[in-house]
Amino acid sequence: MAEKQKTVVCIEDEPEMIDLVRLILGRKGFELIGAVGGRDGLETVRKVKPDLVLLDLMMPDMDGWEVYQQMKNDDELKDIHVIVVTAKAQSIDKVLGLHIAKVDDYVTKPFGPQELLESVNKVLGIKE
Repeated sequence: MAEKQKTVVCIEDEPEMIDLVRLILGRKGFELIGAVGGRDGLETVRKVKPDLVLLDLMMPDMDGWEVYQQMKNDDELKDIHVIVVTAKAQSIDKVLGLHIAKVDDYVTKPFGPQELLESVNKVLGIKE
């Protein structure tokens, strides 16, 4: 029997980036739901309860770290995997994300399609 399709919510302030991620992940059979901005993203995550959240950090209405904190403080959302996808490429940001905040992975923009897929598969435990 085929595995259930994995649902991914992409929280991002640029609709073009959501479209790009949808293209990359859609070809591999993921269902991608885009949410523009942190508030909308958090609402979407609460509604959908996805397998994974791709989270941008720099958004105007509510930044990614705030979204992440709210998810981790919510019993229904705290076990959802989170990959930070951001232009904040400094190693200190990566260390903060992976080791302090304990996000599942950290992908810096610009990224290649393969890099994003590998990260998603690794976090979700999918063998290619």
